[in-house]
Amino acid sequence: MRSFGRAIHAEFTKVTTTRLWWILAIIMVAYVALVAGGLTAILGVVGTGSGGAARAPQISDAQRAPLIYSFGSSIGYVFPVLLGALVTTGEFRHKTLTPTFLATPKRGRILVAKLVALFVFGALFGVFAMIGSVGAGSGIMAVFGQDAQLGSSSIWALVARAVLAMALWCAVGVGLGALIPSQVAAIVIVLAFTQFVEPILRFASGLTDWSASIGKFLPGSASDALVGSSFYSLSAPTLVALDWWQGALVLAAYAVVAAVLGYFTSWRRDVT
Repeated sequence: MRSFGRAIHAEFTKVTTTRLWWILAIIMVAYVALVAGGLTAILGVVGTGSGGAARAPQISDAQRAPLIYSFGSSIGYVFPVLLGALVTTGEFRHKTLTPTFLATPKRGRILVAKLVALFVFGALFGVFAMIGSVGAGSGIMAVFGQDAQLGSSSIWALVARAVLAMALWCAVGVGLGALIPSQVAAIVIVLAFTQFVEPILRFASGLTDWSASIGKFLPGSASDALVGSSFYSLSAPTLVALDWWQGALVLAAYAVVAAVLGYFTSWRRDVT
């Protein structure tokens, strides 16, 4: 147990001694705050009747705050995935796995320690993302005299679930990095899947009942089910989603499966 604790500490040190994590965090917070604040302002203008309300999606007062705050995870999740993938593939690229495996020959222990450490960093990213979405969203809502619902326990439960989702996404990134050790390939796959492939699949899955029953198990759908709100619900309001705990299990399963596959392929190979 002591050696496992040292392995976790070493993984934390590897991340904190680089600039990658805080650069990604700054970009993420700015991006999330811009999108959440911008959409809140648009909805505020529409709500005053001066922005073409007839063509706008109908969003109730009760839906507005959860929708805006969920942007922290629904668009910010790509950043913890990238963090987990880049930290892991960076070990292959810079050959830092060699001294790590010499110090701790049990490679599975190193991978689990990395999952634990990056899970914590993912949760930290979740906190930062929710500060961006809640801060920007509630501030703009206050300008338009709208209820930010910050006194609602359900809102803070959503925030907590969003932080958990971001932590799980970072673990998914670690698994992906172990499975695909090429840093360039991992970046391309993450960006292509999260920004193009999965959005198309999620839209297509809502066209029929049988595809919807499959689409709810996509990682993004599972993440949104875990959080409890998403802008995707505007395009498919009747789509049946998983329960929040089911979404958490599905997302965790993606991380575990990717990590296990990565362990039995790239992680056990000679890295010298």
